[in-house]
Amino acid sequence: MQVAAGCKGSPVATETEMGDPQSAEEPRLAAEPLLHAPMKQEIAVHQAAGDSGAVVAADHGSRMEIAVKMDVTLLHCALCFSPLKPPVFQCKGGHVACGRCVAEPCAECGGAFDARNAAMDAVVSSTTVDCDHAGCGRYVTYHDLAGHRGECPHAPCACTAPGCAFAGPAPALLGHLTTLHSMPVHRVQYGKVLVLQVPASQEPRGLLLGDEDGRAFLIVGGALGPGAAVSAVCVRAEAMVWPRYTLKVWASGPAPAPNRKGKADTVMAEIEVTSSTAPGAVAVEELAYLAVPPKLLVGAGASRRMSLKIRIDKFTS
Repeated sequence: MQVAAGCKGSPVATETEMGDPQSAEEPRLAAEPLLHAPMKQEIAVHQAAGDSGAVVAADHGSRMEIAVKMDVTLLHCALCFSPLKPPVFQCKGGHVACGRCVAEPCAECGGAFDARNAAMDAVVSSTTVDCDHAGCGRYVTYHDLAGHRGECPHAPCACTAPGCAFAGPAPALLGHLTTLHSMPVHRVQYGKVLVLQVPASQEPRGLLLGDEDGRAFLIVGGALGPGAAVSAVCVRAEAMVWPRYTLKVWASGPAPAPNRKGKADTVMAEIEVTSSTAPGAVAVEELAYLAVPPKLLVGAGASRRMSLKIRIDKFTS
């Protein structure tokens, strides 16, 4: 894995493979010279013929950045194997552990993790890696990488069609579903009602597309005993918090006969929309959903349909 390590100041970036020319072992942490670099200096890596890289100081700045390749296990706790983040502790043997494991004895030497390791605090705080999601390009602190991937807007989303292995960012998936799988798309304006007819006896196939931001919502549901169920999943990374969306959905039965008073029976649900990068794998039973009784369905057999009114609301705070 390629990582970048830096100290604060004006940016200078260069790239090298920092390895021991006398050994075929994994490269060791090459950012360590940064911890001893005086302020008002930069460390630049120059590639020379026959040399793997010489580190020299430059007297024009206080920040440096270098790209290195290293054994990434050096950035993991020796006990729980999670990425290290401050505070990092060490035993007398020099082995390190994260704050959650500090009460445990060292697995290597049995010593207590009773001392802070300020050098490793600095290393794990400044070591960044680039997100590997296509189109993202962000560098994030290594110990925050898993969290970033869980909420990255460029996270790959899986095709909902059975047997299709396509995965890509949500806009690419939308184009894939409409072009290759002929999935219908219904445009929605947030806060306004959309009227739909949705199949009740099979998995509904359709997308709701927000006019304002292009966000896609997969309609999910289908048969539920003698009746039907319907809900929706937002196509995006699961951990994305904002904006949040709510779905309000109504199902109404046939209007009463002219010689009878009253209104058509209606059921309604208001749902906090769940997000998923694999929306086709989310069963309606895992979600909050609207249960539509048989008497509110239109048609018979495989042609039964739900007459729905749908409104999606968007919240940014």
